[in-house]
Parts: sequence; structure tokens; C-alpha cells
Amino acid sequence: MRITLIRHGEPEWVRNGLNVDNPPLTSKGQEQAEMVATYLADTVFDEIYVSPLLRAQQTAAPLLRQSGRTSITNNWLQEIRNPIWHGTPVEKAVEAYKEERSRPSNQRWGGLNGGEAVSDFVQRINNDCATFLGEHGYQKIGTELPVWSHGKTLEKHVAFVAHAGTNSVVICHLLGLEPTPWEWERFVLGHASISELEPLALSDGVTFSLTRLSGVEHLPKSHRTV
Repeated sequence: MRITLIRHGEPEWVRNGLNVDNPPLTSKGQEQAEMVATYLADTVFDEIYVSPLLRAQQTAAPLLRQSGRTSITNNWLQEIRNPIWHGTPVEKAVEAYKEERSRPSNQRWGGLNGGEAVSDFVQRINNDCATFLGEHGYQKIGTELPVWSHGKTLEKHVAFVAHAGTNSVVICHLLGLEPTPWEWERFVLGHASISELEPLALSDGVTFSLTRLSGVEHLPKSHRTV
């Protein structure tokens, strides 16, 4: 199974100096989404899975319209849950991130105060990714290595339209990498970027190869944001 990971376009996190929870795309983000759809016009996806958050739904809309497919909303693709900041001054979020980054590295698993713990987020994505793979015929074999037995879905091509954190943890899961509390900073995935993983057949199963990371060649320099 080939997996294409698409990050959402630029979101409107701040409006009139106030934080916006579950933000829509900016006008530039909407243009980025259209560019993704144009770039992938000749790509055939068997299934397109989308995070329930608005910025991901809006990013997926042009691709879904173009492909004639219906969105499959998967709640597990949701990004790490921030504290409820809607309508509060932007400085509140800035200070919260500053405080979180000031902690010793091994104390950052707790995440932002009032939000989802990074440890819980990583476990959530890993568990649900394993379930997703199982539903598509991939069962982890008895080894610590990232090797799966597989059914008849090697030729399937699916897309996830999600987030920097979600996509980063999915990449780590498929490559067998140990997680860190800063996955979305370890893998810098630009807005509306495209990453790809492809199955690699082994003698006793299948693993995944990362063939593309944060591809943005479909975006002009004026539209490359992070």
C-alpha cells in the first residue's frame, strides 16, 4: 500500500490579535490547496482520508472535487489537541509554547499545559495507525523491526490529508523510529507539502520506504510556508 501524506494549507491561527481554535485556511492556504489538487490531478487514489479539523477538510476539498471522491473523515488523524485558547490574546499561546520549549527534553512529553500530552498523542496515532494497517491486511510480525505480513493491498494507493504532528508520527511508525516529544520539529513539513511512503517487499513480509519528505515543488516560493 502506497501512502501519500498531505499537510493542510496555511491556517488562520490569529485573527485581530486573538487566537483562533480549529482555524480555517487563510486565502494563501486556500490557494495552496488548489495547487495541491492541480499537482495531483493525474494521481489516482483508491481512498482519501481526512482529519476532521477544518483546515484539513478545506485543504482536501479541491482534491476531492477534482477526483470525484467522497471524503472519508478519520478522527484519529486529528492533530495533537491544544488547550482551549479561542478568543484569548495571541500572547497567551506564544508564552505557552515558550514555556513548553524551556523544559528539559525528557520533561516535554507532557506537552502544553491544558492540552493533550505528547505521550498520549503519540500513543493515539501509533495505535490507530496499527489498526488502520490491520484493516488493510497488514499485521505486524513477531519482531521489533517494522515488518508486516500483508494481504492483497500492496497496489492500493491511499492519501491522508492531515497535520504536521500526525503525519510525522505516522512516518515514524511506518519506519520504526523511536518517537520524540518534538516530532513536528524533527520532520519539518511545510504547509500543503506532500510526503510519500511506499511498500518494500522483504523475504518474510513488507516494510515501508520514505520516498519523499515535505515535497513543495508544486508551490511557488511565494506560497511556501511552514
